[in-house]
Amino acid sequence: MPSEREQRNKDLVLKAFDTLFNKRDYAAAEKFWSPSYIQHSAHIPPGREGLFSLIRGTPSTLRYEHGTIAADGNFVIVHGRYSGTGLPVNWVVADILRIENGTLVEHWDVIQDEITKEQSKGGLPMFGEKFP
Repeated sequence: MPSEREQRNKDLVLKAFDTLFNKRDYAAAEKFWSPSYIQHSAHIPPGREGLFSLIRGTPSTLRYEHGTIAADGNFVIVHGRYSGTGLPVNWVVADILRIENGTLVEHWDVIQDEITKEQSKGGLPMFGEKFP
């Protein structure tokens, strides 16, 4: 069972992601991401402004759905799907975040293209219970 801090951190990440990716409320999102945010992703420019600029450049159809989420101390890992990105396929991503004082301060990710049922050797979807 997660500690109170770990539950707060999980709630923070989910609220931050919904605010930025689904609502596109950049002013509200600033309170979640540190001004000195460190980005380790190969797909996202450095810093908070790099992330916000990337999202500003994506289609308004962008949607984020979260699945499994786990916390360990100041780290949260959330498994999610990014759809409506303008890319040929959705992305299924494990986002890893470090949190300090209620703010997202550092990020890593592992990204995969979501596959169809025909492409799945195991016959199961990569995210959720249904294939896209």
